[in-house]
Amino acid sequence: MNTIAWIGFCQGLFAALLMFTKKDNSLPDKILSGWLTLLAIEFLTCGLDHEVFGEPLLSSSFLLFNPAMFLYVSSLTRPDFKLKWMQLLHLLPFIVFEIFAYSIREPFSLNNFFIKDENFLFRISFAVANFISWLIYNPLSLVYVHKHRMHLRDEKSNIEKNESLGWVLSVAVFYFVYCAFAFIISVIVFFVDIQPLLPHIYNYAVLLFMVFMLSFYGLRQQELPKESLASVYVPTYKNSLLSDENKEKIKNMILHYFENQNVFLNPDLNMDLLSKALKIPKYQLTEVLNTVIGKNFFQFVNSYRVEAVKKMLADPKNNYSIEAIGYECGFCSKSSFYKEFKRITGMTPIDFKSKIIS
Repeated sequence: MNTIAWIGFCQGLFAALLMFTKKDNSLPDKILSGWLTLLAIEFLTCGLDHEVFGEPLLSSSFLLFNPAMFLYVSSLTRPDFKLKWMQLLHLLPFIVFEIFAYSIREPFSLNNFFIKDENFLFRISFAVANFISWLIYNPLSLVYVHKHRMHLRDEKSNIEKNESLGWVLSVAVFYFVYCAFAFIISVIVFFVDIQPLLPHIYNYAVLLFMVFMLSFYGLRQQELPKESLASVYVPTYKNSLLSDENKEKIKNMILHYFENQNVFLNPDLNMDLLSKALKIPKYQLTEVLNTVIGKNFFQFVNSYRVEAVKKMLADPKNNYSIEAIGYECGFCSKSSFYKEFKRITGMTPIDFKSKIIS
């Protein structure tokens, strides 16, 4: 356990320093740097507990991880986010319970957790605070990332890996699974006479892995342009101001523009460009695409690109490579090209070409 604690302390502190000195250091970078610093301190206290007291004291990385992840995700995905001193109150439960645990020297022990002694109320409050923290912050983080990814599909025809925040979504999902297993292990240890520190060891071992994940991907994450971020309000179109006649008119304008101008060949095509070309507000175009045509902007544009790719693949005079065809038809990466082509046609471009030849 000591090995995990000291490795976590060194890695967290080193990663925090790298994030803080990162070129073009942004607000999300500063928040992640602070998050990693606090995680390093958590590993340090864990190691000191074993050195000084010979056992771990009652502590919770969840009360730190939950709000810290929420603040980091908010800084990445919300254009109106600004770090204020009041937001540090999110970390107050973590600080308060840490201070109390060290003041009364409450050990981490599941076997004695529900024994009614002088610290019983503290332990119950600790458990309830952890559950509420997890129940509030983790879903909010997932919602913010999901909303951001959906917003990108309404705004852009090509989405870079840096913009999609796929790694943040993976961390959030992994963290959810990690918490679920932590609960299951705790229940097993409570009812079965096995290693009592197993949940403690599992918690910090997985937390160490997550520190490495945050370090690796956080250093590569670039600040997202404000215009690509979703606003707090997400329209549902239940009370649309557009009449059915206007919706049909806008739909026909969109289809006519795409079928006659081949604008989908432009890899930088986005909703701003389409709005300027048709002289129609973005929110109206988005509403018509989603509710009348039945596709978001990303899906709609790439459906035209895939059709263009299919025509080039079917042309016996075409000497382009498959990847070159994808770029020629407006895709900006091989992975996006292959993924969208298979989603729409049910086969890879290579399989499609082989089928045509045979």
